[in-house]
Parts: sequence; C-alpha cells; structure tokens
Amino acid sequence: MDLAPIAFFAYKRPEHTLKALSSLSKCDLAKDSKLYVFCDGAKCAEDMESVLKVRAVAKSQPWCGEVEIIEQENNMGLARSIISGVTNLCQESGKVIVLEDDLLLHPCFLEYMNTGLSLYKHEKQVMQIGGHMFPANFQPKTDSIFLPYITSWGWATWERAWNYFDPSLSGYSQLKNNRKLRYKFDLDGSYYYFSLLEGFMNGKVDSWAIVWYLSVFMQEGLTLFPVYSLVDNIGFDGSGVHCKKKDLLVAKPPQNFRVSTYPEEIKESIHKKKVFQGYAKGQNHNLWTKLRRKLQLRTKLKQLLGK
Repeated sequence: MDLAPIAFFAYKRPEHTLKALSSLSKCDLAKDSKLYVFCDGAKCAEDMESVLKVRAVAKSQPWCGEVEIIEQENNMGLARSIISGVTNLCQESGKVIVLEDDLLLHPCFLEYMNTGLSLYKHEKQVMQIGGHMFPANFQPKTDSIFLPYITSWGWATWERAWNYFDPSLSGYSQLKNNRKLRYKFDLDGSYYYFSLLEGFMNGKVDSWAIVWYLSVFMQEGLTLFPVYSLVDNIGFDGSGVHCKKKDLLVAKPPQNFRVSTYPEEIKESIHKKKVFQGYAKGQNHNLWTKLRRKLQLRTKLKQLLGK
C-alpha cells in the first residue's frame, strides 16, 4: 500500500504532544509511514519555554519510520499552519493524513485512513476520510459510513479534494439567502455551523475547519466515518487556544475493533439523522441550548427595536 504522509501540528502543549505522538507510534503502519511535525513559533516571550519543550518532545523519539520536523521562527497560528502544511504535502504526495497535538489514536487509525484513501481516491464526491465519531444509536451494515459533513479531529484528504478549499467563501451568499440550505448546513438543525461561519466572516471566529466544511458542502461532498471513534480528543481541558473546558463524548469502540468493511455505494448513510443527534449530544448541544440561544436572540431583537 502506498502510505500517505502524516502531518502533525503542535504549538505549546508538551504533555499533550507527548501523549499524542506516543499513541501515533503505537498505530499499525506507523513504522512504515513518514511523519512531518509542524512546530509553530511562539506568539510571545511567555510562550517560548513551552514551545521549546514541544520541539524537544518531537525530537525525543523516532515516532514513525521517518520523521521530519519543521520549526517555524514566527507564529503562524493553527489555521495558517494547517492550510500551508496540508497544501504542500498534497502537492508533493497527492494525499495527506492530518493530526493535531491533542488527539489520541486507536491502533488501527492509520490502517483505516490509508485504506480509505486507496479505496476512494478516484471518487470525486468523497472529499475526506474522518477518524472521529460522536455517540449514535445506530447499527449500519458496514464498519464505516458516508456523511455530508467534515471533521477536524483526525482526518485525511487528497489533492483533488483539497483543491476545492475556498478561503474566499464563495458559497456564503447562497447560504445567507436560502433558509433550507442553511438548515442543511447546520446538520438539519443539530449544530449552529452557519453562526460559526458568520462569526468567521466578522472576524470573531478563527477556524480553518469552517472554511473547509463550506468548501465540501458546496461540492455536495461526503466524508467517510468509522462507526466507532478511532480518535479521542484530550484538548478540551482548557489548555488549547480555541478549546474551552468540557467533557467530550465519543462512540467508544469495542475491544479489538477494526474497520474491515466499507460502503460500496457512494451515498450518505440512511442513519444520518441518528448520527446528527449523536453529534448534538456529543457537543452538549441539547434542546435547552437551542432554546436559550433563541431567547437570547429574541432579547437582542427587542433591544434593537426599542421594545
């Protein structure tokens, strides 16, 4: 199998980085893979010590068969780092597996990623391989399914798909003027992605992932997901730049789980609604959250109208 290069992005969390790289090193195919560790530069003098510790961790062991460490002199920020790193590796190798410093991996993660990249490399509608799954009460016929959204927690793509990455957000106006399309973009009302997109447009949200999601959405693209999560995100402990402290629910795999069956038809799963419900639950985005947001918007409208 022609294995994809692995892009690992780190900044100033040495303990997270050590755990994440250790889990990667225990994956099947790690010894046969090439790893690129992108270490971002410090934003300020106070961050320098942690940044240097992260770089020391990256250099401490041969995490994969071949390791190349890229150390930035200046701070690029996560979004620019990922966009630049993914673009360069896609151009060089035609595909890439993408990881961040707060992800713990199941031993079969790399095998699943590379198999998916191989199986669907010529399927235009398939634009991403995702490794994460929120808890969902469903029983599909295969160990993996297609869904019409993306993930930023352990994923892979091809150059042919990444070429659609659209930082100009040309699809935004269509969403803004089409309520049904916005509802679909929000995973049938399960999550407030359009609000995040508007936050990005207004400079209040810094997220490469919302740009990637819009790019995939406008192409009616699909992502392959495992039915059980092959990734645990340990970044929601308050340590991350963009991650607040909260519990994150995932679909825990049973013992000795491997992704051994893949969908033959390129179409979204009939279990989509169940998965979206699990997504909302995993994000702590319940009915009360929705109601509270509506009440807040109603209050703001009354204030603007002077009522």
